[in-house]
Amino acid sequence: MNAQRPRKDEEDPASGAGPAGGTPAAPFDPRALLAEARLGVLATIKADGRPQLSPVMPFYDRDTDTLHVSMTEGRAKTANLRRDPRASLEVTGPDGREWATAEGTAELVGPGTDPHGAEVDALVEYYRRAAGEHPDWDEYRATMVTDRRVLMTMKVDHVYGARLG
Repeated sequence: MNAQRPRKDEEDPASGAGPAGGTPAAPFDPRALLAEARLGVLATIKADGRPQLSPVMPFYDRDTDTLHVSMTEGRAKTANLRRDPRASLEVTGPDGREWATAEGTAELVGPGTDPHGAEVDALVEYYRRAAGEHPDWDEYRATMVTDRRVLMTMKVDHVYGARLG
């Protein structure tokens, strides 16, 4: 049996080395990928037990090891989480060669009815940490109430992933 050697530009997964003859590849950190990702797929559990997969724009806070997602009241993912708060989020690197999955139990805040209430304040803080300052906070706050936005916060209980070599 003849084992194939990696091409010069490929990683050797058996050795953990980088490109053949090059420096070793940095160890894969799934939390780093979670922090970089701006798109992901949220998995919640339908009433019949099957998964509900929803594209989302997550924000991962490394300091608290929590994921945050803004969602709308009345959507399937929101209803599923109100019934069963278990969830998973999968993100993929830009070239599709690395992925990370975070699992945990979600908590939902909102929707708020007061643009200056605690529920909307939580969405403002989420936006600030994820995207920076908004050009018109009054407009943002009003939109969060009108759109019946809800903030999902999920403490990460388990994370795993891989970089494909």
